[in-house]
Amino acid sequence: MKPFSGACENNQAPILAILREAFSAVRSVLEIGSGTGQHAVYFARHLPHLSWQTSDLAANHPGIRAWLDEAALPNTRPPIALDVNAHPWPVEAVEGVFSANTLHIVSWSEVEQLFRGAGQALPPGGVMCVYGPFNYGGEFTAPSNARFDAWLKARDPASGVRDFEAVRALALQHGLTLVADHAMPVNNRTLVFRKAD
Repeated sequence: MKPFSGACENNQAPILAILREAFSAVRSVLEIGSGTGQHAVYFARHLPHLSWQTSDLAANHPGIRAWLDEAALPNTRPPIALDVNAHPWPVEAVEGVFSANTLHIVSWSEVEQLFRGAGQALPPGGVMCVYGPFNYGGEFTAPSNARFDAWLKARDPASGVRDFEAVRALALQHGLTLVADHAMPVNNRTLVFRKAD
């Protein structure tokens, strides 16, 4: 039985529109937090020039493999066990990094480690795309995001919707400059960073 995420199903087409451009010159992508595996299959199918490396905690690997095995795409890679806190990451050279709906699930210290690892993994000119909800100027962009943040913090006080300005500053510390900030459906964003040449 494959795991299924309705959010993945709903957001993958709008994200694909961004990735087509952002990853147009990229050949290999590391997905951080592949979750169910749905995004990996969808994006790899529509972006055949990419080699898509899935990753997640080991507990999620069976579900990811179920999606990958059924799709049988030549450009997806089996999941690797990736703990953002454990450096260096067990990844081969990649030109792109993608992560959806992770920054608000993990603690801020893990967000810091995620950007540290991405900055180390990417070569000069490498691209990182991050999807999810963000606050701007310390304010929620919609009542639904405020409710979501409250739900997240009730589940785990260390989690929560992140401030765009803090994420942008953190990325800069690791050589990643914001090059685009795309509005997405349901009050989400896709942030695109590029590693300095």
